[in-house]
Amino acid sequence: VQLQASGGGLVQAGGSLRLSCAASGRTFRIYTMGWFRQTPGKERDFVAGIRWRYDGTDYGEAVKGRFTISRDNAKNTVYLQMNSLKLEDTAIYYCAADTGPGGMDLQWRYDYWGQETLVTVSS
Repeated sequence: VQLQASGGGLVQAGGSLRLSCAASGRTFRIYTMGWFRQTPGKERDFVAGIRWRYDGTDYGEAVKGRFTISRDNAKNTVYLQMNSLKLEDTAIYYCAADTGPGGMDLQWRYDYWGQETLVTVSS
């Protein structure tokens, strides 16, 4: 499974941004898609996850009510709509794919990772 993330950029606080992650290859193996983020000197944190073929989403506490994860299976793409962005949302964002059932927030479960995409929120 290959993952291609896009959509990062510079946005003002309070604004919105949408990240995309396109999957290719053996996408039939995907069970869950997730987004994680990391800032310098800190661990990578869970942002959001979505089951690939079933209902089910999960969000990190810091983004609940502001971010929405969705998918388009026909396009093999998962999206992260980020609204009401805050300065602390500035980070490198990663998408990832898990090929088995389990907690969506457990990054050690994810087998495939996309390249980083940078989100910068300015004041």
